[in-house]
Amino acid sequence: MVQIITDSSTLYKIDEAQSKGFEAVPLCVSIGDWDGRDLHMDYDRFYDTIKSGQHPKSSQPPIGDVVDAFEKYPNDEIINISMADGLSGTYQSACSAREMVEHKDNITVINSRTLCGPHRYMVTMAQKMKEEGKTAKEIIDWVVQKSHETHSWLIPQDFGFLRRGGRMTPTAAAIGSVLKLKPVLTLTEDCKKLDKFAIKRTFSSAVKAVLDSLDAKKFNKDYIFYVVHARAHKDCQMAVDMIKKAFPEVEVQTYELSHAFITQGGPQCVAIQYIKR
Repeated sequence: MVQIITDSSTLYKIDEAQSKGFEAVPLCVSIGDWDGRDLHMDYDRFYDTIKSGQHPKSSQPPIGDVVDAFEKYPNDEIINISMADGLSGTYQSACSAREMVEHKDNITVINSRTLCGPHRYMVTMAQKMKEEGKTAKEIIDWVVQKSHETHSWLIPQDFGFLRRGGRMTPTAAAIGSVLKLKPVLTLTEDCKKLDKFAIKRTFSSAVKAVLDSLDAKKFNKDYIFYVVHARAHKDCQMAVDMIKKAFPEVEVQTYELSHAFITQGGPQCVAIQYIKR
């Protein structure tokens, strides 16, 4: 039997994932003297603590938790679909956990090369394929293909969160001095860091820069867009409206970011992502 395991980049809580038939091991988050797990901390308290001047930190899921998830299925073929390597130690941690269990030859760890919306889609569809009776190889091949058919942009409001996180190229870090403008960052080709994409004066012009870079003829019902945000509801709706106007046939889904990604992007940040179905 095939088993799907992932992490909280998918925006699935532990119980939500288990109710759907797979495992989601959450990342770790700390702020001040408060430690917790991604998606499982009180959001109001988290935002209030940030407002008080505290800066949150995040880290990959404890390797022991990943080992425990693997050991629940000693006789099954396990597919671990991890968030992008380089943006977190989560992928490397899963690879290390694999080496610690006796049935490691039955475990495949996949670098999804993405996070949040597209990552959630990959895992949801992998679980559906499992329920349809697809083999582990069929699922793995599909996920690997999808990992090369997705892209993400980030529009932060507070560039300091990203700068402190160190997940940027030197070029991208250099734009931190223009905080009154709207920097747009995008994943590098290897999907391991964020790099400068554009600098605009307004949020709407930042979204327009993203959409103008895409081939309107290409983006049809075969694509899903995601707008994922950190309590930026107004900006989120603006981005959704602009995407639908530019590409009327695409599906657009919205989600709120988890604690771990608020830690990186900061409050009010907005991510625009897509994946080919």
